[in-house]
Amino acid sequence: MAEAVLDIKQWGNNLGVRLPAAVAREAHLHVHQRVRVSVEGDQVVIKPFDALRLTLEQRVAAYDVKRHSGEQMTATQTLGAERW
Repeated sequence: MAEAVLDIKQWGNNLGVRLPAAVAREAHLHVHQRVRVSVEGDQVVIKPFDALRLTLEQRVAAYDVKRHSGEQMTATQTLGAERW
């Protein structure tokens, strides 16, 4: 079991710790991986965050014109060599 004693450091307005490579390896964590940090009792728990991958249809269904600047492409006007 990999284990380390670490110091908490100031990181901007937040606090942070660096995970040693051996701990990260044993926990199957890697660079740029998203994790969920929670408090369970008196323990801080870090778990991999597995967001559901949305299909194109799900992404299009979730698209909100007002939230995304109201910009839409019209299907009635060609912009180049497109054929409709």
